Amino acid sequence: MSEINPARNGSANPSSAATTGTTTGVANDTPESVPGDMTSGLSSRMSGGAAEPVVPAPAAPRESPIQQRSATAARLVVGRGLFGGPAPLVPDDLYTRIVSGLADRRRHELILQPRAEADTNTYFGRFPASWWQRWTVCTEVQLSCVAGGSGEVALMASDANGEERVVAAQRLENAPARTVRLSAPIDRFADGGGMWLRARSHGDPLTVTDLNWTVAGPDRPRSAVLVICTCNRPEDCLNTLTALAGDPAALTLVDTIYVADQGGDAVCDRPRFAEVSAALGDKLRYLRQPNLGGAGGFTRGLYEAATRPEQTNVLFMDDDVLCDPEIVIRLTAFANRTITPTIVGGQMLYLLHPRNLHVGAEYADLEDLAPGLVVPRAPHDMDLTGENNEGRRNVQDRRVDPGYNGWWACLIPAEIVEAVGYPLPLFFQWDDVEYGYRAAQHGFGTVTLPGAGLWHADFHWKDWDEWHRYFNIRNSLITAALHSRFRPLRVGRVLSAQLVRYLVSMQYGLAATTIKAIDDFLAGPDILADGGIAAMAEIRRLRDRYPETKLRRFTELPDRPELRPGHIPMIQAAPRPSRRRAVLAKRLVYQLLGRSAYQAGTVSAGDSYWWHVSLFDTAVVTDASQQGVRIRQRDRDLAIDLGRQAAATLRRFLREARAAQAAYRAALPTLVSRDNWTRLYQRSA
Repeated sequence: MSEINPARNGSANPSSAATTGTTTGVANDTPESVPGDMTSGLSSRMSGGAAEPVVPAPAAPRESPIQQRSATAARLVVGRGLFGGPAPLVPDDLYTRIVSGLADRRRHELILQPRAEADTNTYFGRFPASWWQRWTVCTEVQLSCVAGGSGEVALMASDANGEERVVAAQRLENAPARTVRLSAPIDRFADGGGMWLRARSHGDPLTVTDLNWTVAGPDRPRSAVLVICTCNRPEDCLNTLTALAGDPAALTLVDTIYVADQGGDAVCDRPRFAEVSAALGDKLRYLRQPNLGGAGGFTRGLYEAATRPEQTNVLFMDDDVLCDPEIVIRLTAFANRTITPTIVGGQMLYLLHPRNLHVGAEYADLEDLAPGLVVPRAPHDMDLTGENNEGRRNVQDRRVDPGYNGWWACLIPAEIVEAVGYPLPLFFQWDDVEYGYRAAQHGFGTVTLPGAGLWHADFHWKDWDEWHRYFNIRNSLITAALHSRFRPLRVGRVLSAQLVRYLVSMQYGLAATTIKAIDDFLAGPDILADGGIAAMAEIRRLRDRYPETKLRRFTELPDRPELRPGHIPMIQAAPRPSRRRAVLAKRLVYQLLGRSAYQAGTVSAGDSYWWHVSLFDTAVVTDASQQGVRIRQRDRDLAIDLGRQAAATLRRFLREARAAQAAYRAALPTLVSRDNWTRLYQRSA
């Protein structure tokens, strides 16, 4: 593992820096700090998901709202009132709502024409008062802005049911631009509710700028260490770094940005890296290491931050996101004011459908091996610019608490790491779930903070039948063994139901993947000795044996009569059967007898249920990514062979699950220790 800084040898060419001996080996200590070129002012022009870096001419910097903390030590900025998004694909309605009349929305400025009204009762515009009352020491919040013209500026609030009320207001009549401050106690939001700005103009325009939410600050606010884990997504990673570099206010709160690059297509080899590196200066630490998965990449940030003399908040962030740097301000400010050390997570919005929130809070049913379950009454796949059945804005008023938070954006305080250890070396998937539940067992809560969001690739556009499903199944078993009752009979039923569905659906590679995952779980904690490197290579080789695991374009379909256009119909699925066990048994019998309802057909991704696909001899099934299809071909002999393997593995699971559980629990302190991660990083160097 190594650290690369292109400024170290005076070269602006990152490729040159990487090939002329400018790397520093890392063992237990933090990599050598190499100051970067302190060129500043990198901004970005974003169109769609791409960002083009621009180095503007020198100019007087815009005053950072975070600087208010230095000028007035008692106040901490916990969120900015932004009126527009960070990129053209992001709807401004997520930030400001124009209720009536005409208004001009800019990133930091709202201009209302005469007799217009707008508010920030929006996803990014609200102050999540209920979460602040429940989890922090703060008892009062202040909204401050610079307003000029004629109109009214009001501080609004809601309760858990979305009922609105006016908390404070101030009128202006032909007033020059001046600071307006409206304060409110955080005292009537136990079950839910938030606050926001409402602005109304009178006969003349009204302008509002520099809107900030502040609370009483701590004696010594913590900055954050930000870690981005990336693997073969160099442009995505550079987009995120560019967005951060272009927001000085957010960057003020970040002490160091670690980029743990685990891919062969290195970020440092792209021309844009030199510009981003120069803009971030010595805040950026770029680290190369072999692929240890998301667990190994994110843990690297915790590992490096632990060498700092002071306590640190470490903020994880995925590489393939569209980032509004405002999330850094909101997560770090909240973490600075929690009653006790708390994991503070951001929310995920869909990148392909940027108006939609993935989930307000989620949990896992550990014995059912089911992550990503929606906490009751939490929003899910909700259009944040729409309205509910009662005509109210789709916002998250009711406070709900999660079981864990995904690591697309998640802040972990150093005290929690000291108490519970580092993440497990699970390589990929369930690492965030396991860490959240382990922290909870030690008395540390998790918050999923509304309004602290970024955009990540839509989960339902990712197909279930992929190589990383091995890690999903194996790691779910490890997590359940560590943090649940883990009754073998119940868990075995879940696994057997999955395997039977895969076999009748002609997903033979997925069945083999599941069998391998169960076998490796039963092998015990030694399977984690290399952090998952060998398992990743082995599962890819295993799946290559099964043709239906391969994604194909329509032009790559085999030249067979039943698959030619005009000969293969698209057949829609029937409704979900009411007696699913009986239908499943019937499908199994028919397949063993060689009977089917259809010789061949195409099936949409939305219709690819087991009870439908199992009716075909050959099914051309659309991949969830919509980029191609999978050809599932019935193979009776293969199904029987895999069925026998599955039965043997499940019998073994019932016999050995308790012993495996004991082994993982005994090994946990060693697996999550700093010494173990030191060994993994040195071994993979």
